[in-house]
Amino acid sequence: MVNWSSIDTVLLDMDGTLLDLSFDNYFWLEYLPQKVAAHRDIEITEAFNMVRTLSNATYGSLLWYCLDHWSEQLSLDVEALKREVSHLIKMRPHCAEFLAYLKGMEKRVMLVTNAHPKALAIKLEASGLHHYLDETISSHEFDLAKENDGFWERLVEREGVDLARSLFVDDSLPVLECAHRSGIGKTIHVLHPDSGEEPKEPAHFPGIVHLNELMVA
Repeated sequence: MVNWSSIDTVLLDMDGTLLDLSFDNYFWLEYLPQKVAAHRDIEITEAFNMVRTLSNATYGSLLWYCLDHWSEQLSLDVEALKREVSHLIKMRPHCAEFLAYLKGMEKRVMLVTNAHPKALAIKLEASGLHHYLDETISSHEFDLAKENDGFWERLVEREGVDLARSLFVDDSLPVLECAHRSGIGKTIHVLHPDSGEEPKEPAHFPGIVHLNELMVA
């Protein structure tokens, strides 16, 4: 699936690609609404709808990923709430094996995530991902989400990445589409980001279920 001789840099998403998206889905769809309901003394359904309304209002923008924004809107310390359940954060199958494989080939391995820096710190600490990576980059450093036009150009300007000789792996189609428009040489779609759900159907990018599918025996 990948001609590794044509790849210098491997750009990897975090949530749903390296880490199991089940943590985020549990946190945003169950745990946070429970905390909102308790804090405001309202029914769980009302709290869930409040979180969903706030989510819909900023979806696709950097605010959607911003823990400070969520804390302000909900009058709760969302960073602290994430830490309460950080023991549930886990790597996806074959993640460590794949990252070691990339290191063995001496590829430049960069984590490029939309996660807020506070969320990124929690997840790196809980998972140990940082031990395998050359750089970790939050899109908040560029004031643009990865699916926003202009993001990848800013990454190139700051990090000197040759997009044409880069592989990018992500579970989000809007993000992959933006990366493809920006000239990334190879894009791979993760089809099973959440272990608690069924894999997605392949779309218009090459798709994998597990990362070891990219490893040449």
